[in-house]
Amino acid sequence: MLQHVYERTSFARYLTSTIIATDDSRVYEAAREFGARVRMTRADHPSGTDRVAEIASAENADLVVNIQGDEPLIDPAAIDAAILPLAHDPEIPMGTLKKQIEDPLEITDPNVVKVVTNHAGDALYFSRCPIPYVRNRNTRDGDGKAAPPVHFKHIGLYVYRRDFLLAYPSLKVGSLEQFERLEQLRALENGYAIRVVETEYDSIGVDTPEDLARVSQFFEASLMQGVQTDG
Repeated sequence: MLQHVYERTSFARYLTSTIIATDDSRVYEAAREFGARVRMTRADHPSGTDRVAEIASAENADLVVNIQGDEPLIDPAAIDAAILPLAHDPEIPMGTLKKQIEDPLEITDPNVVKVVTNHAGDALYFSRCPIPYVRNRNTRDGDGKAAPPVHFKHIGLYVYRRDFLLAYPSLKVGSLEQFERLEQLRALENGYAIRVVETEYDSIGVDTPEDLARVSQFFEASLMQGVQTDG
């Protein structure tokens, strides 16, 4: 699975290098076996962002992307989409992705993180609860047109400007981050903007045996489709 993530990231146009960061020697050895660049980190990091910050401190890249190692279907185009706003605007310290929710059950699922943004596309809040809460379904937009409720899920891929990332571990951890257990809230609670880009990529993280079976079925179906097309 880790190899799939590593290899797919290589197709992103705006990534110049990929490093696997881990505090687990088993992951380290597995990454070495398929030829990946891999670094061991401290084991006491409270979040993935803190771990990435340790690696970034030894690199000179202007922008750093944090890609989860359990996303074997990561879309290289989604990586590029998250990078572009920061590449064009030096005032944006951090970026991420969102995807419109199509399954109504995900709106109330606390394992699916929701996000709401302002008109500029910056995050207002991330939550495990349904946001926005739809009290009035007859809401209209500024032009008087009907505005049906739309919910977005957060896709956990992050882009950071290096200086901001190196300062991140020293930012105060607020109550919202602790309540929700969402590391990106640390940036918002400390007054930093997070630019959120909409994507069609739907994250499928592998956290359970059921997730692994679902991703395996997807790969098998893709292989079969490829065989039929080649034939």
